[in-house]
Amino acid sequence: MAEVLTEAEREIVKEFVAIVKELQLHKNGDKKSWNEFTAVKFMMARKFDICRAVALFEAHEVMRRREGLIRFDPTSDALRSELETGKFSILPVRDDSGAAIAIFTAHKHVPLETSHQITLQGVIYQLDVALESLETQRHGIVFIYNMTGSKYANFDYELSQKMLNLLKGGYPARLKKVLIVSAPLWFKASFKIFQLFLREKLRDRQTEEAAVQKLFMVTIPQLCSHIPTSSLPEELGGSFQVDHKAWLQHCLKSTINRCMDEISDSPSVTPSDNGPYNGFHLHHYNDSDMEENSDHHSDSVHEKYNSEEREKEVEVLKEAMIFDPPKNSDEPCPLTPESAVTDFTEDEENEKPLSSSTVSLSIWEDSVHTENSGGMTLEKFIEYLRMKGRKGLYQEYAEIKNTPPEGTFETSKLKVNQCKNRYTDVLCYDHSRVKLPIIDGDPYSDYINANYVDGYKQKRAFISTQGPLPKTFADFWRMIWDQESHVIVMTTKTVERGRVKCGQYWPAEENTVQEYEDFDVYNSAVEYFADYIVSNLVLTNKKENTSQEVCHMQFTSWPDFGVPSSALAMLDFRDKVRRKQSDAVQMIGSHWQGHPMGPPIVVHCSAGIGRTGTFITLDICINKLEATGLIDIVKTVEKIRAQRAYSIQMPDQYVFCHLALLEYALSRGLLEDVDLSGFNDDDSESE
Repeated sequence: MAEVLTEAEREIVKEFVAIVKELQLHKNGDKKSWNEFTAVKFMMARKFDICRAVALFEAHEVMRRREGLIRFDPTSDALRSELETGKFSILPVRDDSGAAIAIFTAHKHVPLETSHQITLQGVIYQLDVALESLETQRHGIVFIYNMTGSKYANFDYELSQKMLNLLKGGYPARLKKVLIVSAPLWFKASFKIFQLFLREKLRDRQTEEAAVQKLFMVTIPQLCSHIPTSSLPEELGGSFQVDHKAWLQHCLKSTINRCMDEISDSPSVTPSDNGPYNGFHLHHYNDSDMEENSDHHSDSVHEKYNSEEREKEVEVLKEAMIFDPPKNSDEPCPLTPESAVTDFTEDEENEKPLSSSTVSLSIWEDSVHTENSGGMTLEKFIEYLRMKGRKGLYQEYAEIKNTPPEGTFETSKLKVNQCKNRYTDVLCYDHSRVKLPIIDGDPYSDYINANYVDGYKQKRAFISTQGPLPKTFADFWRMIWDQESHVIVMTTKTVERGRVKCGQYWPAEENTVQEYEDFDVYNSAVEYFADYIVSNLVLTNKKENTSQEVCHMQFTSWPDFGVPSSALAMLDFRDKVRRKQSDAVQMIGSHWQGHPMGPPIVVHCSAGIGRTGTFITLDICINKLEATGLIDIVKTVEKIRAQRAYSIQMPDQYVFCHLALLEYALSRGLLEDVDLSGFNDDDSESE
């Protein structure tokens, strides 16, 4: 190892290992044994950028756990049969840059005969062996998706998405290029939308080198312009003769040797009874000890993020804030005691918080999103996107963003409430804020950084809120109880890129319970899906000795940078949320006297404006499209921002909403094809 790394690189690797061990100590109470070779994989995949390498490590562990890729036996019947199909293979040759060549042959894949888990196990099993090569670590992988001779029955869109997302953001390998060969006509409509989602991923950006840099749809004759013919298989116009059986024998031998080495290095690890150990041993993190507001953290309640990375609005207008931050500053906006609002009016002091029954009555008021609010047909919407292009949507978003806030933030600015705000410049409107029941006559105990947001034809359909802080965990559950909410939507991980985004405010493990002042939360069951985790919780009010069921739904496939490369996972998640909400309404029956669609769905990310606003925008626009056939994203976003300030925080999220609606229409058969030629022409980097 010493001869292939510079002295500076070796020092960075040591620092990375120390950080990972510390993270594991915080989350699991134990420090996993790490060797330098394993660490180098992650460091090389992110060009020795420690922060991004740590983020990759965390994403990789989540992926392994979620997809069932922790332990598996390549000699088991199911996996052995999968491997022997030869649908995925890595060639013992390279392209001119030194990158390894991986090929997925679509016509050999029959979705009805296997599962996503087995297919991904076959891919990961071979990639793990390929990544033992330092040359492959350094120069990356070219991925060929060979669709020659494939039929629609061979195509699995969801599996393709999983594989690409795995390679570009969840696996310690550099994905240098994706080549789609001989794509059939039926594939091209979906591919057009797919390309638009990948637009930001296709750039060679310093901030996201690990994303897909180049994606091409090519014919077999065009392949030689990307890969020398001597490195291409004969069926792809080259001269190389593939011996997949020999490759599998090499993989098995390598895996057994690696297993034996790990066992000898770590006495605590025992061999699997089911076969060779493959992949990393994953620890189950518990982030509850990572106290953002702890005195041990110099950043106190306000994490200091780079402006592009923070889950909040970067530019905040003077009218909304206590003080105007210097332009281009990456530091959070301080709430100084001198500038904080300390007055508390008599009317506000004597005002009683809304009870659940009052909320139920007020929810029958008109929503700001109605069937009479206008919009465009799908055909007009597509023409609009062609005319605007990506650059035009960026400009449109900038106009929305520059509109001054439509309300005040006085309660959020109160000195006593400052520590309850995750970010100093993400405050909640006074006119739409959620008020908690007052405790022991304390007038300040009604504050939580949360706002009501209307849904389509439903007043207060949502509550947009920040990711709870350790000191607001109990307040969060008080809100859930008082609002009678039964569904929580979480669109972030607790830790991303090595930074705390949200506290661990619920018991993550099945059959465990956590106490939050007057409430107990019991986790009765956890279901792991490809893109989200569903936890069935039981919330018990200890004073009243009564309980209610709460469904906690965490979307885990939002990338650490930018937006998802496709909206399919988010659309599927949104459908699941709606089904869970419908189930909850049926369960509570006549006890609920409010809107037929049920009590507010609580939605949060880190700041409660970016991904939160994106999810709510999609839900409203989809409901409106289904009911009226019309789309109006501009007005929808403006109305959401009038209730939760700064919702939809980045231009990429705004564009994502537009493309997501197209993908929804395609998936539901509302459109047969979409031609957005020129959409990406002359676009600029997003903010």
